[in-house]
Amino acid sequence: MSKIIAIANQKGGVGKTTTAINLAASLAVLEYKVLLVDADPQANSTSGVGFDPRNIKTSVYECIIGEAEPKDIILHTETPNLDILPAHIDLVGAEIEMINLPNREMMVKLVLNKVKNDYDFVVVDCSPSLGLITVNCLTAADSVLIPIQCEYFALEGLGKLLNTIKIVQARLNPDLEMEGLLLTMYDQRLRLANQVVEEVKMHFQQLVFDTVIARNTKLGEAPSHGKTIIMHDAASKGANNYLNLAREILQKNGMTRLKESEKILS
Repeated sequence: MSKIIAIANQKGGVGKTTTAINLAASLAVLEYKVLLVDADPQANSTSGVGFDPRNIKTSVYECIIGEAEPKDIILHTETPNLDILPAHIDLVGAEIEMINLPNREMMVKLVLNKVKNDYDFVVVDCSPSLGLITVNCLTAADSVLIPIQCEYFALEGLGKLLNTIKIVQARLNPDLEMEGLLLTMYDQRLRLANQVVEEVKMHFQQLVFDTVIARNTKLGEAPSHGKTIIMHDAASKGANNYLNLAREILQKNGMTRLKESEKILS
C-alpha cells in the first residue's frame, strides 16, 4: 500500500525542498522504497540528489502533458531505495498548457497512478506557489506535510495554504489528510525561535510533529554537493532529525518495522 505525501508551502525558504529530499532519503535508508517527485520548476530536488537539471531532457513536465511515461524517465539516485522523477525549467509552461484541459487538476494524479504501486512512499516537492501544479499535487496526494520556519513571519500565509487545502478536500480530493506541520530551521539559542515553537504548538496542537529540524550547517552544504544529508554526513544533527521525522511518520501511519538498518542508525 503506497502513500503519497506532498510537501507544500507557498512561502519560499522554509526548508520545503530540504525536507522533501531528506525525508525521502531517510525513509529509503530505513528500507522503504521511495520515489521523490520534483514538481517545482526550480528543480532543486533534482539537483539536490545529484542530477544537473540542464542535462534532463525528459522530465515530469513531459509526463504531465502526455509525451512521456513516468516509468521511462525515473532515475535511480545514489541513496539505496530512492528514485526520482526529475524536473526542469519547462515545468513553468505546464500550468499554461494545462489551463484548458478538462481534467486539469488531475494531471499529476494520472501520472503518479502509473508508478505509485512500485513504491512504499511517494514524496512530492511542490513549487512555492498555490498555482495549478501545486493544486494538482494536493489532488494526487494522500496527505500534506507543511514545513514552517521558526522565524518571525512563520505563520504568515499559512491561513491561505490551509484554505487551499480545504478547497482541494471539498472539491477534488476528499481523502486528503494533514500529515502534520514540521518546524524547521530551529535555533534553540534564539528566544524568538522558542516562541514560534510554542505558538505553533498552541495553535495546532496534535498536528505538529514532535521532531523539530534544527539549523545545521551540514544540511545547508549537502545540496551543493548533490547529496542527501544521509549520504553527505550520516552522523550530523540534520541526518538525525530527518531520520527521527521518518520514524515518526512511520509510527503515525502504523508502518513501523524494526530492521537492521534502524538498529544501526539508532
